[in-house]
Amino acid sequence: MIWNDEFETLPREAIESLQLKRLQQTLEKVYATVPFYRQQFDKVGVMPEQIKSLDDLRRIPFTLKQDMRDNYPYGLFATPLDQIVRIHASSGTTGKPTVVGYTRRDIDNWTEMMARSFTAAGAHRGDVIHNAYGYGLFTGGLGAHYGAEKIGASVIPMSGGNSKKQLMIMQDFGSTVLTCTPSYSLYLAEIAAEEGIDIHSLKLRVGIFGAEPWSEKMRDEIQEKVGIKAIDIYGLSEILGPGVGIECIEAQAGLHIWEDHFIIEIIDPDTGEVLPVGEQGELVITTITKEGIPMIRYRTRDITRIIAEPCICGRTHRRLQRMSGRSDDMLIIRGVNVFPSQIESVLMDIEGVEPHYQLIVDREENLDTLEVQVEVNEKAFSDEIKVLQKLSRTIQDSIKDILGISCRIRLVEPKTIARSEGKAKRVIDNRPK
Repeated sequence: MIWNDEFETLPREAIESLQLKRLQQTLEKVYATVPFYRQQFDKVGVMPEQIKSLDDLRRIPFTLKQDMRDNYPYGLFATPLDQIVRIHASSGTTGKPTVVGYTRRDIDNWTEMMARSFTAAGAHRGDVIHNAYGYGLFTGGLGAHYGAEKIGASVIPMSGGNSKKQLMIMQDFGSTVLTCTPSYSLYLAEIAAEEGIDIHSLKLRVGIFGAEPWSEKMRDEIQEKVGIKAIDIYGLSEILGPGVGIECIEAQAGLHIWEDHFIIEIIDPDTGEVLPVGEQGELVITTITKEGIPMIRYRTRDITRIIAEPCICGRTHRRLQRMSGRSDDMLIIRGVNVFPSQIESVLMDIEGVEPHYQLIVDREENLDTLEVQVEVNEKAFSDEIKVLQKLSRTIQDSIKDILGISCRIRLVEPKTIARSEGKAKRVIDNRPK
């Protein structure tokens, strides 16, 4: 099922023609209204009217998250504040949050993209959508909410927290679709088991999960433990919020990016060079319909590649491979590049461990060290010491074989590692800054 057949099945030539037209309009607007972009363009001697093709976009400098912080709060807005009907901000771990503003048309476009996304994930009118994304400055809750209402579904605006009540509501209200972070869905499965609830007895059939990187192995774990189809959704507040792209339920193989609203590029994260279609690198996104705060060549830091091959679902917009991590979340341990999701994939292949782990990075005698703390299941933890030692060696050897890095393994009791109702905190980096 496709929500907007006219736009979601456009021929490639028509998509690129529309992209170029909207790109040129966006560049003219930001040059006229946003001093930061005018300075960026002038610095490299490029005027908006010189952008004659999509390939010309690479002549324009990148926009960074730091640029948003430097222009906090409204410096990158391209529309007067009296036309901004919604303001969101990323939580951020340090310093000022990144602020985004939406005009009425921006909200309408976002709602449309979320409606497409929910439909692609198999949701429809008549579904009861249990929305456990956080409401507030975070874009997740309201972004999902508006899209769910648009398709005619019944929305439960649950937000995060109070996991026992979440399960009660899902049972009593007959929830059929769950939206939250992937790690929280597994946490709900744990709580259900503790409460004596058979989570498979719920009416849930689809989970739409985002806001944190997750692996294919974790998808398998969720689908088995929760008994649903697990769909990956992609978004970031700087660009829109959730709904920039999503997997379709037919293939579950790559995130369809709504290319009538965004232009995507993949670059070498070190050189900034645009890479050929199909090569892995850092995702760069340009918005071509946003009015409140357009983003020109925004470096997302997400690592992925473009999938140009047609999808079995009939949508013609190009797909992105599941995010393998972020260039700025990448750990460099003794010269080896390591993404947490790579370690997660190794762990999920080993019998006896749970999908809850934490990476502790430190420095001892000028050498980086990595400790992998991982929960083992009840049965494994009750085994004798030599069995646990063997399990520890198996994990250690697997990480060494696949990632080429030595690490310490610390097996911990079930439910020892702190749970999060938002993004799971996977890495604690104690190295001197």
